[in-house]
Amino acid sequence: DKVEPPVIAEDYLEVNPYSRPGLELIKVKNVFVHYTANPGTSAAQNRSYFANLAQTKERAASAHFIIGYEGEIIQCIPLEEQAYAVRTRNNDSISIECCYVDENGEFTQETYDSLVHTLAWLLDEYNLETGDILRHYDCGGKLCPIYYVENAEAWEQLLQDVENFEE
Repeated sequence: DKVEPPVIAEDYLEVNPYSRPGLELIKVKNVFVHYTANPGTSAAQNRSYFANLAQTKERAASAHFIIGYEGEIIQCIPLEEQAYAVRTRNNDSISIECCYVDENGEFTQETYDSLVHTLAWLLDEYNLETGDILRHYDCGGKLCPIYYVENAEAWEQLLQDVENFEE
């Protein structure tokens, strides 16, 4: 049985050198989980931040998906293209940014549920295993997503919940 995709609002960024390079994503080896690092901001606000990088030119950053703290999902980058999310792995991975409210970085239940569904769907789509889901921390040591870096048992539970996902 195929996992049906969650409800996703497509709101693609314009192609630009700072948030949507327009480069082809040839193969997907991993899915990376991130947190936005700015508590209390919405998925729409984070999408706007990525879009505004084309004007501010302060840095290159984006993700394929942003999951809000109410569980809403915005897709910023088509799955056939690279995002600017994990510097050394943009060419072979999909990235998901998660919004949060609590200072410790823990996701709301709604964010968590949407993340689990999205991860289960992506694993199914790309014929990946739960071991192919990584934290940004696992590639380069950035403390992202902080809650799952500081709480390894919660990360293991997330992977287990993806493994056991049923619609």
